[in-house]
Amino acid sequence: MTYPPMPGPGDLTVYDAYSLPVNDNVNPYTFSVELNGSYYLQKGKMIAYYGDVSFQGVGHGALDRLMANSFNSPLHAADWVVAQGRGKMLLADRAFDLNSYDLEEGNLTVRSGNLLGFEPTLALKQSIIPGFLTLIGTGRFVAASNGPVHFMEPPVRVDPQALVGWADCPAPCHHYDHHYLQGVFGGLRRMTGLGGVSGEEHQFEFIGAGQVLVQSSEALMAERSVGAIEAEAGVPGSGVPQQHGQGRGGGQQLPNVNVPGLGNIGDLGRRFGL
Repeated sequence: MTYPPMPGPGDLTVYDAYSLPVNDNVNPYTFSVELNGSYYLQKGKMIAYYGDVSFQGVGHGALDRLMANSFNSPLHAADWVVAQGRGKMLLADRAFDLNSYDLEEGNLTVRSGNLLGFEPTLALKQSIIPGFLTLIGTGRFVAASNGPVHFMEPPVRVDPQALVGWADCPAPCHHYDHHYLQGVFGGLRRMTGLGGVSGEEHQFEFIGAGQVLVQSSEALMAERSVGAIEAEAGVPGSGVPQQHGQGRGGGQQLPNVNVPGLGNIGDLGRRFGL
């Protein structure tokens, strides 16, 4: 995919509702969705929009019939909304790389935190692998990655932290290096699952037909609690320390930190790339 050139000094591009791309990247970090009906969107990923657009929580209002056909992941329902109306929306996620992908009567499993939005012609289901979601059917979705994404053909073994998802192939199995399992520490790892796991010692192994999506980094995208008010200046209730001692009793609020989000499985899950 090609992107419009990044503006240099004195070369500022100003967009409006007509000049924004249609269902394409504005730049590597922002995607423009043309809305004409409904669209599933993860909370916190819309940064701006033009037009007549409303947002409703998954499972609320008059959208139950749409949910029954398209959204089958109760564990993640609180993290998603449905955008309805006509206009254009800009999606972004902390300046990570964004790309859109087209499915045609296929299935693709992707990390739940990497999936930003998808068309209601696709059905979303919880994957049997914790921390992943599966999209089935025909339609387009938008996903983020820490660096550009590469498509690999099985059989292949992938560092769990570099794995973005896989399409049209069976779920992976765990592969451990033989030396990693030896000795006293190997026995402890087998019993507890703990110990300095890296991509050289533990991988996800894919076999069969299909494609595996691998990002250009072993660093997972940091988890973000979408249900909490972000600690940002100017946002009421965000927990940012108030200026000039303007708190109750002259005190200051501490920022919200390390608040787990619904569906996140914490450090142990990240250690195993889940």
